[in-house]
Amino acid sequence: MIRQVRVGNVLLGGGNIAVQSMTTTKTSDVEESVAQILSLRDAGCDIVRVAVADEEDARALRQICGRVGVPVVADVHFSAKLAVLAVENGADKLRINPGNIGGEEEIALVADCVKAHHVPVRVGANTGSIEKKHLEKYGRSAEALVLSALDNVAVLEKHGVEDIVVSVKASDVPLTVEAYTLLRKRCDYPLHLGVTEAGTRHMGIVKSSIGIGSLLLAGIGETIRVSLSADPVEEVYAAHDILRACGLEKDYVDVVACPTCGRCRYDCMGLASRVEARVRTIKKKLKVAVMGCVVNGPGEAKGCDLGIAGGEEYCIIMQKGRENTRVAAADAEREFFARLESLIDEE
Repeated sequence: MIRQVRVGNVLLGGGNIAVQSMTTTKTSDVEESVAQILSLRDAGCDIVRVAVADEEDARALRQICGRVGVPVVADVHFSAKLAVLAVENGADKLRINPGNIGGEEEIALVADCVKAHHVPVRVGANTGSIEKKHLEKYGRSAEALVLSALDNVAVLEKHGVEDIVVSVKASDVPLTVEAYTLLRKRCDYPLHLGVTEAGTRHMGIVKSSIGIGSLLLAGIGETIRVSLSADPVEEVYAAHDILRACGLEKDYVDVVACPTCGRCRYDCMGLASRVEARVRTIKKKLKVAVMGCVVNGPGEAKGCDLGIAGGEEYCIIMQKGRENTRVAAADAEREFFARLESLIDEE
């Protein structure tokens, strides 16, 4: 049985997979930080992490947390004082590494603070922070990652901290999957999944989809962060796409689109992209098909709530699987979107 940890109003280990991302703003720039957090929230982010590099960042949390409507995690390294200050100014969760926060006295200080404020802590390891003794014995391996993470857990447990989330990230996808699989066997804390330093938008999404997706399909993981060298809103979209592809998110508009071939004589790809952009944040269970031609399109779109298949002169628009309207190609997109809006608005 997985332990449950509450981060603000979000429960980890309660069955749903929480989506996380991290701001790219200087946290002490309150207005910029709030604006970016709100954009992440509106994209579907459940928990947002911010970097706390100095006292100005930590104190800014008092102004930020009450304005954003999502839990805020303070990412703190090398300073117990900053960790305490972040919690005292409203952080809903801490991300620390006990190994770099200071000695026993500093760790005890942070532990006492998070217990007093009922704030959970995420700890873990990645391939750049494996404990030296484990690195020397096991190299850059799943065993070394897991043991390093559990060392951090043990430090917090020693000081009475029980609300813990654990991660073991690598930029190598097979290593990430192996490490999390091993970690799940050795602890019952909620696991924060991610492939670290995954790369730019394209390759980062590929690596994250394979790594996070395989773990989710195995029933491993309670919260996810897709790490991209891109706008963090793209991380949130990618995370939801992974959850949808794994069958773990039900209320969304599934856009089925044809890869097209030489028979396609209308802008099928462009229409599919415009449809996807319109429905990305719609929380409603619908299936929409944008097909390339009238040869296979009507049959392939039969099980959809709304579908279109096109030709050079006309398109067929199908609703609830029926070929019910033949529309001139010039009018097809307008008619299709009108029907889509009607479906979105239906109770």
